[in-house]
Amino acid sequence: MSRLLIVEDDLQMQRALTLTLSARGFQVTAASTGAEALRILAQQRADAIVLDLGLPDMDGIEVLRAVRQDSSVPVLVLSARSDRFEKVRALDSGADDYVTKPFDLEELLARIRAAVRRATPAIGAPRVTTDDFEVDLARKHVTLRDGQQVHLTPTEWALLEVLVRQPGVVVAGQDLLGEVWGPAYGRETNYLRVYMAGLRKKLEPDPAHPRHLLTSPGIGYRFEI
Repeated sequence: MSRLLIVEDDLQMQRALTLTLSARGFQVTAASTGAEALRILAQQRADAIVLDLGLPDMDGIEVLRAVRQDSSVPVLVLSARSDRFEKVRALDSGADDYVTKPFDLEELLARIRAAVRRATPAIGAPRVTTDDFEVDLARKHVTLRDGQQVHLTPTEWALLEVLVRQPGVVVAGQDLLGEVWGPAYGRETNYLRVYMAGLRKKLEPDPAHPRHLLTSPGIGYRFEI
C-alpha cells in the first residue's frame, strides 16, 4: 500500500481527497500547513505528496524546496494557480507534476499512480556508463565519475531513463512528454526545457555544451554515450 501525504488547507477538499484516495487503496496522511507537512515527513515515509501552493503559513514552493533538500519523493502540485509561470516555477523547484483546480479525479489518480510507479526501482536492468557518469537502471542511481551519487527527482529519472534506454536514438519531444507526463501533456514543451536543463546541470561537465544529453532542434532529444 502506497503512503500519500496530502498538503491542503481547504478542509473540505482535504477530507474529500483523503476519503477518495483511501478508498482507492492508498494510506493517506493529511496536513493543513507547510510546517505540519514538514514535521510529518521528518517522522514517516511518504511514497508521494499532493501539495497545494496556497498554504496559510508559507507558499507551497517553500515546502517543495525544503522537501527537495533531502528527498526525491514524487511531488504533485495541486493548485488553483493556472498561470504558466507558476507551473514552470513549481517544476523548476522540483515538482514532478502540476494539476490545476478544478481537476478530474480519475486523471489525478492516474498521475499519482504514474508518479509512484516511476519512483519504484526496476528489476534486472543494466548499467550504462559514459566518460562522465554511470546510470544504474536497476537501482535508479546515477553516479558521477568521482563516485558522487547524483540526486534526481522521480521525473528527472523517468526522463533520463527513456533516453538512456535508446542511446543514439532521437526521441521526439511529444513522445517524451507522453512517456513521462502522460498523453495530455503532448504540447507542454516547456516541461522538457526545464527538466533537460536540470539534468544537464547535474550530469554534464559543461551544461552549456552537453556531450551526452543532446537536443535535436525541432525534433526532440537523444542520449549519446
